[in-house]
Amino acid sequence: MKLPEIHIPITEVLVGKNVKLFIKREDLVHPEISGNKYWKLFYNINHYLDKNCKRPYIITFGGAFSNHIAAVSAIGKLSGIPTLGIIRGEELQDKWRDNPTLLFARRNGMNLKFVTREEYRHKEKLTVFLQQEFPDALVIPEGGTNGDAVEGVKMMLNNETKDFDYLCTAVGTGGTIAGISKFCEDNQKVIGFKVVDDSSLKNRIFELTLNKNFDLIDSGLGGYGKIKDENIRFINDFKEKYEIPLEPIYTGKMMQKVFELIEEGYFPENSRILCFHTGGLQGIEGANLLLEKQNRNLII
Repeated sequence: MKLPEIHIPITEVLVGKNVKLFIKREDLVHPEISGNKYWKLFYNINHYLDKNCKRPYIITFGGAFSNHIAAVSAIGKLSGIPTLGIIRGEELQDKWRDNPTLLFARRNGMNLKFVTREEYRHKEKLTVFLQQEFPDALVIPEGGTNGDAVEGVKMMLNNETKDFDYLCTAVGTGGTIAGISKFCEDNQKVIGFKVVDDSSLKNRIFELTLNKNFDLIDSGLGGYGKIKDENIRFINDFKEKYEIPLEPIYTGKMMQKVFELIEEGYFPENSRILCFHTGGLQGIEGANLLLEKQNRNLII
């Protein structure tokens, strides 16, 4: 089964402070292959299926709560192709049943191989080894970011997105912002909201897009995987007011920072701002398990 093209509506969120803010709900693209993951995998999977390999196999990498791992496992189940997830953290070997993301992946039929953090840091070596062991396999990098992923992100843009001055997205491995930067209109400014402290990120994005029409802004909320109480409050208030769920790692942090920038007058008067909801809502359950252990408020 190939992934089909899907049209996603744009929702107006805020009119005020002399700007208009909208959100494109890529979280609605598929119930299990969520948000930007769908589009980053779109050409990776469809091109691979075109090859009609005798022994098809999909291998990829991710952490304990990886949206990418969840999405690839769902694609494997839908397409009938075996999948293997290389998971960072050997300590999870006997604990994966307590992890909602990894449990979801296993129920989709994904095999899990747990490696040490040191081994995981050398994913290039692992990739070479895996490609030798499984010569017909599609090996997708962590987060799904590669040339095919950048091309797939083009599907997030359409005639409606041309009407905006600013295009905003959360940034992890850089594939989504690279695709938006590469295929947006010449007059549009792209802003990426970093959730990781990675000094090589800007150069990596430029190598993927060859454009300099983007800025990177720190989400300012404690780094990757860190969830502050103010982030939880914002996400819960946002859902109550706009009936749109956000997760705490990517889109939740981006939207909070966008609202702060609007309050600070960062955007010129009459700006039209579009934020991409990159999905990942499956991560809320895992986040709430951690928050509950810390006796903190949960994400609704």
